[in-house]
Amino acid sequence: MKRVIYGKHDEKTIGQFDTCLNTGNVVGGVLCADGHFGYSQPVGGVIVYDGQISPSGVGYDIGCGNKAVRTDLHVEDLQDKLPAVMDEIARRISFGVGRVNSEKVDHALFDDPDWAVFKDLGVNQKMESLARNQLGTVGSGNHFVDILVEPTTGLVWIANHFGSRGFGHKTASGFLNLGAGREFFGKAPGEKMEQPPTLFDLDSEIGDMYYRAMKLAGRYAYAGRDYVIDQVLDILGADYDLAVHNHHNYAWKEEHYGKEVVVVRKGATPLAPGQLGFIGGSMGDISVIVQGVESTESANAFYSTVHGAGRVMSRTQAAGKMNYKTKTRSGGAISPEMMAQAIQEYGVELRGAGTDESPFVYRKLREVLNSHVGTLNVMNVLRPIGVCMAGADEFDPYKD
Repeated sequence: MKRVIYGKHDEKTIGQFDTCLNTGNVVGGVLCADGHFGYSQPVGGVIVYDGQISPSGVGYDIGCGNKAVRTDLHVEDLQDKLPAVMDEIARRISFGVGRVNSEKVDHALFDDPDWAVFKDLGVNQKMESLARNQLGTVGSGNHFVDILVEPTTGLVWIANHFGSRGFGHKTASGFLNLGAGREFFGKAPGEKMEQPPTLFDLDSEIGDMYYRAMKLAGRYAYAGRDYVIDQVLDILGADYDLAVHNHHNYAWKEEHYGKEVVVVRKGATPLAPGQLGFIGGSMGDISVIVQGVESTESANAFYSTVHGAGRVMSRTQAAGKMNYKTKTRSGGAISPEMMAQAIQEYGVELRGAGTDESPFVYRKLREVLNSHVGTLNVMNVLRPIGVCMAGADEFDPYKD
């Protein structure tokens, strides 16, 4: 079994990683340098199975990922316009928990044959209604829409980060319920973050149904990110000539070391030789376009890399505890004033976001990437100039 760890991690995260490696038909695993403790499998963790799939490993935000496009605009084209652009992004695009899109989005996805999974389970009407209402909404937590500039060329990029929204969450919780003998929409008991992975044999009925439902949620996430990028292009009056688009919460059938396996990546970017990926830093740091390379190191990492900079401070540590009755917070290490000063110094036009998403709570992306030398090439370095996220006090139990 291959066990690869990049960077430094606390004992809790490594312990969770090893629990995953010791549960089920595991071929190997990777813990990326941005890794941290997660639900059942570490965020930044990659677990590779022989004939099994893990709905808890994929997680609740099935198909969470990024899309980035290089536009035909230069930074000079946004001079004096950026504040108005960010206002319009915040107005037109729905951010936050449970939001629905004011403009209902029709899509060929709703004719997909894999909706039969939910029909067979007798839940298709509720699931399709939820999916239709939320297609093209961004959510909360660390999900964003960014305007970035490539300093070497002055070209403007657009990027976003989110997944399959409530549809993906209900898909995940429904199959975890079924796996535990409960009804799809049953109320689950309190779940421990450190619980071992839930596993389905891929050739079992429930394993096949979950795999098909997961793929549908992944296509839904792609459709949502496409929609949001198109909205921002319309706001900017821009076109694009390069798109980079991938999931980082998903399970893929891949061939490694001459055998087909299932690669479950939670907060990890697939990066086969020649494949492009977008990796976002914090709102006060660079983001990058990377490309996979063919090397022994890459193969041993199951062609996987980081999905971001990785947290060094929990949300509660950063923002303090929220009193929802008084709408106040207390005990946070990062004040709004500290965050505002940091963002102003970096030159970012910010809409939304709380101190739990401030630059202080993340590692520096270059340091994280340096741990993965030999597995990737950095193709483009991008600097954020506009960031839009959900409001500071949005409640979301599964922000990653």
